[in-house]
Amino acid sequence: MAEQQLPFERPIVELKNKIKELKTFTEEKGIDLSGEIEKLEGRLEQLEKDIYGNLNPWERVQIARHSKRPTTLDYIHRLFTDFLEMHGDRLYGDDKAIVGGIGKFNGQPVTIIGHQRGKDTKENIKRNFGMPHPEGYRKALRLMKQAEKFKRPIICFIDTKGADPGIESEERGQSEAIARNLIEMAGLRVPIVCVVIGEGGSGGALALGVGDRILMLENSTYSVISPEGAAALLWKDSSQAKRAAETMKITAPDLQELGLIDEMIPEVRGGAHRDVNYQAEAIKKIIGKIPRRLEKFNRGRVGFKTLRKI
Repeated sequence: MAEQQLPFERPIVELKNKIKELKTFTEEKGIDLSGEIEKLEGRLEQLEKDIYGNLNPWERVQIARHSKRPTTLDYIHRLFTDFLEMHGDRLYGDDKAIVGGIGKFNGQPVTIIGHQRGKDTKENIKRNFGMPHPEGYRKALRLMKQAEKFKRPIICFIDTKGADPGIESEERGQSEAIARNLIEMAGLRVPIVCVVIGEGGSGGALALGVGDRILMLENSTYSVISPEGAAALLWKDSSQAKRAAETMKITAPDLQELGLIDEMIPEVRGGAHRDVNYQAEAIKKIIGKIPRRLEKFNRGRVGFKTLRKI
């Protein structure tokens, strides 16, 4: 399957194809074109710096939505050891749009919770496109309360367009489940670190987003509504999504400048999907520094000493 090509990446892809053609021609015809290839590779390097170094808000939204963008499970398998996934909310069922469990970060026990979307149609249907039902949020809260009981820090990964908007979710108490998470997370006596790794949409994201430190990957977004939704409300035209994205200040650089997040985690050039291992290490490095920064805010919470050991 060909890699998804974003519109603004077209010049880069065309230049890469040209370089590939010259290399193939060199191998087949035995003609030395190394000089021309080297010049094109230099031009490619500069072009990538120019394009990826000057992304506008809408282009960051497109990267955040990339079909190959790393998910919560991608990071869990790279950041934590001995991960044990836990299921169910003990009330209704198990929502696969939320994954959670316990694992070890640098040898210390932690609770990990995150939104989980799919990377193809089949998996997206299974995961409800990363849009949790009420039982997903109740599962998350069950794991948070368990973490508090056993004095484990909590790490949340946020990546959802929003909570499931279906009538069945409303019947099962979607708004109450989200509101309950907000109030409970605000009072938990263990440290909580939240990382926005893709789209952070509306209350569906905020239900996992009340933490001591809020981090965002460079090309992730965090907002009360999608650009398309905002455009439809403001201008009665969802095609104005690009305009809305620029107006809403929903990207990591904007939110950091406004002081609404604690830190922005730099991404691999072109997006986290280009080198998941490298991106996971970048996240690990930032999370590993957090204990020292939280120390002055410690108010005697039971899990803080555990977090300091991370």
